[in-house]
Amino acid sequence: MEITLNIALFLHRVFGYRGVILFPWLARVFDRCDGRSNTLPPLIRSTKPSQSNIHEIRAKSVTYYQVLIDTRDMPHIRAQTEAVTFLGNQERDRNLYAIPGLDYVAHEDVIPYTSTERTPIEHELFDKFLLHDSEATPNFVPREYLKSWQERHHHWLELSDVAKDVTHQIRVTVIPFYMGSRSAQGVSVHWWRYSIRIENLNPDEPVTLRERHWRIFSLSGTLETVRGKGVVGHEPRLSKEYPAFQYSSHISLSAPSGHMWGTFKMEKDDGTFIEVRIPPFNLECKSEPTDNKTSI
Repeated sequence: MEITLNIALFLHRVFGYRGVILFPWLARVFDRCDGRSNTLPPLIRSTKPSQSNIHEIRAKSVTYYQVLIDTRDMPHIRAQTEAVTFLGNQERDRNLYAIPGLDYVAHEDVIPYTSTERTPIEHELFDKFLLHDSEATPNFVPREYLKSWQERHHHWLELSDVAKDVTHQIRVTVIPFYMGSRSAQGVSVHWWRYSIRIENLNPDEPVTLRERHWRIFSLSGTLETVRGKGVVGHEPRLSKEYPAFQYSSHISLSAPSGHMWGTFKMEKDDGTFIEVRIPPFNLECKSEPTDNKTSI
């Protein structure tokens, strides 16, 4: 497999953190707000997703980057910094691995910048991945370890589909990842993680996320409804000072595929509520590699 590397320093347009780009992914983006008014009814009305109640959306290809986040900036980011998780080898290892400060950033959110520091980004993987080179621009080049690491973990890192939608000037972006499966007493359970960014496109009108409402449809024919307060223990306020919030969560199904969709209940400062769509996205199983090594 040919490895393409895009080593560069950047600032995140939305979250403001410093980072370094490692390599790109080409993702299919399904943007359901394109050409559609916010006054249209919710995307899904029935209890099960079907072709009749989902607008046909054409995917466009967008470049996303795998990046390292500067650990000095992590305490100030309104986003979970453990954005990448995966399962260990099924036969020998039942742990869940998390890599702190490894994120996915769309090309439109990248602001290039330069630094004269020998190690411009503080991250435990920086020196493992990159080597200082005063003649290079920027002043570091990839080590062979980065290439081998990308090859080894490609299956779990690969970003394929992104779903977006806008309701009442609140944009929700979802990126799902297949994590692998576990077998117990002959029954396989498949796991996915999904990263969600919620962004207020009109920050002059702040909103606070009060509730989440999920529908989870499994290929086995089951439909689960989940309601809860806030997300990951927070009720984030999206304002001019902090217009966006990002988090990750996990889901398991006994079937190899399914769908998720839902809504967020947001409260305005005047006490009124709005319902914001979470765009439907697929949970698809990928064949697992035979040599699933987990070493960082």
